[in-house]
Amino acid sequence: LSAGVCCCCAALRPRYKRLVDNIFPEDPKDGLVKADMEKLTFYAVSAPEKLDRIGAYLAERLSRDVVRHRYGYVLIAMEALDQLLMACHSQSIKPFVESFLHMVAKLLESGEPKLQVLGTNSFVKFANIEEDTPSYHRRYDFFVSRFSAMCHSCDHDPEIQTEIRIAGIRGIQGVVRKTVNDELRATIWEPQHMDKIVPSLLFNMQKIEDIDSRIGPPSSPTEGEKEENPALLAENCFRELLGRATYGNMNNAVRPVFAHLDHHRLWDPNEFAVSCFKIIMYSIQAQYSHHVIQEILGHLDFRKRDSPRVRAGIIQVLLEAVAIAAKGSIGPTVLEVFNTLLKHLRISVDFELSDRRSAAGSATFSTSSKENDERIVQNAIIQTIGFFGSNLPDYQRSEIMMFIMGKVPVFGTALQTLDTSHLGDLGTRRIQIMLLRSLLMVTAGYKATTITNALPSPFLDPLLSPSLMEDSELRQLVLEILHNLIDRHDNRAKLRGIRIIPDVSDLKIKRDKISRQDVSFMKKHGQQLYRHIYLGCKEEDNVQKNFELLFTSLALTTIELANEEVVIDLIRLAIALQDVAIINEDNLPMFNRCGIMALVAAYLNFLSQMIAVPAFCQHVSKVIETRSVEASYFLPETIFKDKCNLPKSLEKHEKNLFFLTNKIAESLGGSGYSVERLSVPYVPQVTDEDRLSRRKSIVDTVSLQVDILPGNGTEDKVDNTEEITFEALKKAIDNNGLEEQEKEKRRLVIEKFQKAPFEEIAAQCETKANLLHDRLAQILELTIRPPPSPSGTMTMTAGHAHYQSVPVYEMKFPDLCVY
Repeated sequence: LSAGVCCCCAALRPRYKRLVDNIFPEDPKDGLVKADMEKLTFYAVSAPEKLDRIGAYLAERLSRDVVRHRYGYVLIAMEALDQLLMACHSQSIKPFVESFLHMVAKLLESGEPKLQVLGTNSFVKFANIEEDTPSYHRRYDFFVSRFSAMCHSCDHDPEIQTEIRIAGIRGIQGVVRKTVNDELRATIWEPQHMDKIVPSLLFNMQKIEDIDSRIGPPSSPTEGEKEENPALLAENCFRELLGRATYGNMNNAVRPVFAHLDHHRLWDPNEFAVSCFKIIMYSIQAQYSHHVIQEILGHLDFRKRDSPRVRAGIIQVLLEAVAIAAKGSIGPTVLEVFNTLLKHLRISVDFELSDRRSAAGSATFSTSSKENDERIVQNAIIQTIGFFGSNLPDYQRSEIMMFIMGKVPVFGTALQTLDTSHLGDLGTRRIQIMLLRSLLMVTAGYKATTITNALPSPFLDPLLSPSLMEDSELRQLVLEILHNLIDRHDNRAKLRGIRIIPDVSDLKIKRDKISRQDVSFMKKHGQQLYRHIYLGCKEEDNVQKNFELLFTSLALTTIELANEEVVIDLIRLAIALQDVAIINEDNLPMFNRCGIMALVAAYLNFLSQMIAVPAFCQHVSKVIETRSVEASYFLPETIFKDKCNLPKSLEKHEKNLFFLTNKIAESLGGSGYSVERLSVPYVPQVTDEDRLSRRKSIVDTVSLQVDILPGNGTEDKVDNTEEITFEALKKAIDNNGLEEQEKEKRRLVIEKFQKAPFEEIAAQCETKANLLHDRLAQILELTIRPPPSPSGTMTMTAGHAHYQSVPVYEMKFPDLCVY
């Protein structure tokens, strides 16, 4: 009777339950009953409205088997679910999917690694199914959290640990594929999801980086190794995630990277950070590169108070990022990158100087390690600026050159510079050197069509400013920058080092015909270049490198910019430098005087062979030969040796050791050159900065006189009577000699106004006019007092300032001002 009742009850059960029960064998080792599975599949396809009930019943059985640890039946149930999921694609599958995901969640929650892997595999299969219509109510928050936790598995068994981590990474990859394409769905791009996914992937990528750093560079993996290696699988998932990122969610995917690198202190050393951002820059779409760069710059601002090595690590990451971004679209962040880097350059200099002051205060004069670390930061910034600038197109590079030059602290310019007021002279000099080094890297390889494009006036004026001539290293950097911009045919390497070149034709100098724009540039700015070279030779702290760079500057100007008029000006400049060394009005050391003589010899030897005038070449060669025998210290091969015997004076040397203007004029005049201007000595052009400094000195002199003249009458007066000697009487009697000198002066003045360039005449007249104007202004300041003011006038009494106001009704106005 009981058997009959059981059979009757079984017959009364719903058909879908009977079909589900039939797929489970008595012994789970036998596996899924395929014949009954086919019947269940046919039933589900024929009656799709029953799918939700089939799914619910299978979920019920699976939950019961999981609790009872009947894992064989669990495997059969998941296999059945997978087959039903792959076979049914109707609208009614959505309730079935909910049951399916509920069963996958049950498996992931279990502590059994095999069940976790089983649930992950089923989820990955589900993720690869393309649904006809999305389910907007479906969320994957639990799966994101669970798969992320599996990525951090710390099982004692390494094999199980690796297996679980691989399952977690594949699960995250499945979630990404399932949700990332539909923008209307609640996606994983929200920060709470990205904060779990990205660190989980980076954690696994970091492990392989640690191993590779110990055993050397890895070999290229095969497909099988990618599936078995958590690090490679995580990297592929990370690339896929970034490749699907769009404009609106790019920042959400990148910011967790910074949090992970900060938390695990991976900026120093920064190999892993660099590799991460290389992956990011190569994986994202090119038009979004500037988003990543902006995030790096923002993080650099956020960590600006951290240790120097951390900041240097971030800057090196930025260098790698901009190196990749510069090849494509960089967007509007070009100036922002440079502006932020220059700001951090100033901050680093400030830190360095404060450390130096604190070290000096504690009586420890040795350079601290933190100061050296700041130098690392500064070098990283310079390298980043230079590399980024050198990879930009020419039209953008010229703007960056102007931008950086505008940040260089230059006295007397109206450009926007960095705030260096609190850094002092030493900090300002450090900023100048580092910005010029950055500018040097930016200008490397820059080939402008005309020299006017390479050296516009707003760029050339501050670059050649006397403020950048106060230090030997600054002058070297300025000259090297000029070389980069003037040398358009890569001749600089052939001219390296100052020497007497036996045959210039062996150098195979490349040059083109001087264009009309270049001729116009030299007429407008040639005097600036000559002046910079002239004054640069007169600096006392010049070393061999300075003379080498000055020689290269003269040679490149000859190659790139010299027509017949410029050649004459360059010869006048060389003769003027020779006179500087001989007369020595600036009291230069003997090494500098001999160095200038060697520079003139090397340059005139080069110039004479470039213009190929035989008589000129003969004169130069004769002087060089004479010097090699009688005064070898006037040649670069001798004077720049470590041990060179210097002469005691240059006044006793014969004229055949010097280059003579009349001989040069004769040799060039026969070849068609206009040599009239050679007889006019070169005078450097006066700049506004010189006038300002001269005005300052006059003010000091007047104030000194004002302080001295109202002295006490009881003091002894200085005896200003001139001492009468035999020589003085002889000069007074010799009136004929004085008359001849006056005639010679008049002749030189007339000849100068007839033959000298207009620019020089204008510069000298302007100088005299400015001197008169300055003296007149000082006299007026001393004699004319300001009118009374209602606000009061300041008077000094016993060293204290007092204000005395005048009522308006007592003030006397001119008649024209009263109506």
